[in-house]
Amino acid sequence: MARVIIGAVAAAIAMFIIGFIFFATPLYKIGTASLDNAQAAAVQQALAANLPGTGTYFVPGAETPQQTVMYGQGPIATIHYNIGGFSVADPGAIIGGLALNFVVALLIGFGLLAVARRVPDFASRARLVVCFAVATAVFVHLGEPIWYHHDWSHSIYVFVADTLGLAAAGLVIARWFLPRATMAPDGAPTDV
Repeated sequence: MARVIIGAVAAAIAMFIIGFIFFATPLYKIGTASLDNAQAAAVQQALAANLPGTGTYFVPGAETPQQTVMYGQGPIATIHYNIGGFSVADPGAIIGGLALNFVVALLIGFGLLAVARRVPDFASRARLVVCFAVATAVFVHLGEPIWYHHDWSHSIYVFVADTLGLAAAGLVIARWFLPRATMAPDGAPTDV
């Protein structure tokens, strides 16, 4: 168990590095659109004037017949809105993100530890990790363009980033921080 906790630290760092590459370098522009300064200021003013507080808004919504018609006519938006301002490189977000990565890596580690005796070799563990990483990222990210009509480019971008981050975390733990299984004389796997 101690090895898995140490492995979760290493895996969280691997996830952080992958996240940095995808979201703190110019690479992130692949999955996002941008506005010029005047457009950004106009949208920011419109948001401040019309949204009452921090939250996620569907604009228009589907709560009234009028908004349902507006939704059908377009344009539509899902707005993740925060009324406050923050530094682009907010240290609190970095620390919180590392903590989140550690918790996720720890959960992956505990899951792998639970099947370590039944899945004794690295190749099988790697297949398991990659399948779960892909399935998780598909469910979390590729449903948005289907259900909410979000753009595919951003969803595919975060799908790739999260698949790589989750897979890297699991592979780090599976390769270096799980007990190695050996075969007992009766052919059953035993932990070393």
